Amino acid sequence: MKAAVMHEFGPPEVLRYEDVPDPVVGRGEVLLRVRSVSVNRTHCLRVRSGEYFPGLPFPHVLGVDPAGTVEAVGDGVHVWKRGDRVVVHHAIACGACEACRAGEGEYCDRQRQIGIHRWGGYAEYVSVPAQNVHPVPEGLTFPEATVVVRHAPLAFALARRAELRAGEWALVMGAAGALGGFVVQVAKLVGAHVIAAASSDERAAAARECGADIAVNYRAEDLLEAVLRVTEGRGVDVVFENVGDRALWPKSFGSLGFRGRLVTAGAHAGGRVELDLGRLYHRLQRIIASPRSSLADIERTLAESRAGRIRSVRIDRVLPLAEAAVGHRLLQERQVIGKVVLEPPAP
Repeated sequence: MKAAVMHEFGPPEVLRYEDVPDPVVGRGEVLLRVRSVSVNRTHCLRVRSGEYFPGLPFPHVLGVDPAGTVEAVGDGVHVWKRGDRVVVHHAIACGACEACRAGEGEYCDRQRQIGIHRWGGYAEYVSVPAQNVHPVPEGLTFPEATVVVRHAPLAFALARRAELRAGEWALVMGAAGALGGFVVQVAKLVGAHVIAAASSDERAAAARECGADIAVNYRAEDLLEAVLRVTEGRGVDVVFENVGDRALWPKSFGSLGFRGRLVTAGAHAGGRVELDLGRLYHRLQRIIASPRSSLADIERTLAESRAGRIRSVRIDRVLPLAEAAVGHRLLQERQVIGKVVLEPPAP
């Protein structure tokens, strides 16, 4: 089969489109013919560069979120059959640790990930654990399914852990990104008022497409002043801070009101910031780390998608898998708004 393969860490051009052996489907696994897989900043770009999981063995195939059709199933798999339209969630719980035995696989301390700890979907075929396979909601294309199941479950998890409630105000940083766009949708589904923060007018418009009540271009106006003006000086109840920009952090954290909750699952802009502990404890605020989603979050995503209440964020472009390096460079250089999706050759 063809795959985009890494033999070393480095720039996008280390992704080489070449022949590799077909995967073997093991017991409890599903062999998927990949129809779509996306380019992700952390799990693709940062892994490829060596910043994230630097001990990765080579050769390696990226791709955490493939969607496609079932080609074959291994022993012990009875749910899926050849031809089923499915999408993969990347997180593999060990099933044996204390958290897994308690039914809380999202807290598994031995969690592994498709596309990192084992070969992923930048290929014509990929074999994955059956527990990671889910049905593509009716009406979704494969690229849309890839994007929805990659990001929406985490958006639901962020809102859940932040205890976001109807009528509250939420500030979504990086709202034009894929995760940010789904956070906007989930917050509106909860019944919250949403202020979306973005770095340009075009990106602010993309956040409005997802349902944001107000969108602020923080390059053109002061974010903190805008938030305080909209909330009549009280600040927001929840900040979804998945950017981690040292220069922007005082504005996003400063936007948090009394007893506010800041929840984070990303640090694309660096992640090292100064924290005003005095403000944090005097105003009874909380900071919550939430980089994982649960099976219930995935099931909620699928249900809301089927009902039409959650939809894919903007897919900027779809490229052939052979152009994986091009897709990486486009995202790395911020030349896209929304997602870049790769498609292997049609069967």
